[in-house]
Amino acid sequence: MSVRKKTAILISGNGSNMAALVAAAQAPDYPAEIALVICNVPGAGGIARAQSLGVPVKVISHKEFDSRENFDAAVDAALRDAQIELICEAGFMRIHSAWFAERWEGQILNIHPSLLPAFPGIRVHEQVLAAGENESGCTVHFLTPELDSGPIVLQAKVPVLPGDTKETLAARVQIEEHKIYPEALKLVASGNVSLKDGKAIFV
Repeated sequence: MSVRKKTAILISGNGSNMAALVAAAQAPDYPAEIALVICNVPGAGGIARAQSLGVPVKVISHKEFDSRENFDAAVDAALRDAQIELICEAGFMRIHSAWFAERWEGQILNIHPSLLPAFPGIRVHEQVLAAGENESGCTVHFLTPELDSGPIVLQAKVPVLPGDTKETLAARVQIEEHKIYPEALKLVASGNVSLKDGKAIFV
């Protein structure tokens, strides 16, 4: 088997998608190794969670930097020090500078809790419910400088049920997130999906 791709996960919260990725990567034939977790929120629940899973963690608080670019430079340095090859953003609540997104083009994935291109940005579940949609879902896509607009790798759909709240809808979507994110990373790490000329190429 080829060498597994050294992968970092960027988080800001409890790290449930991070845990799903770490669990998937424990399979001996999985093509990615989770080698680092970076968190921008000191004290976030995902930090202890990653440590309990045996993954090295680095906390880089964005509040310690005077610009988005300087924060991204610190994150970039940590990634390169760890010889990271792929990045998974998993509930990472920071928008990257364009140079960071371009520097890691084709090597960085993000998960978003809607069926992109519908409902980019924040407060997604509230938007879905307010719009009266009958389905929602989640999307794994290549990260690009344009927010939530990179080429799609995988999507999963869920129904929007009568009486749903943002919390019940989020919980239903998250179940699917935990399924498709490990599958999307597997596709990219194995070379079965790549980014070329602004498009996701499947082989």
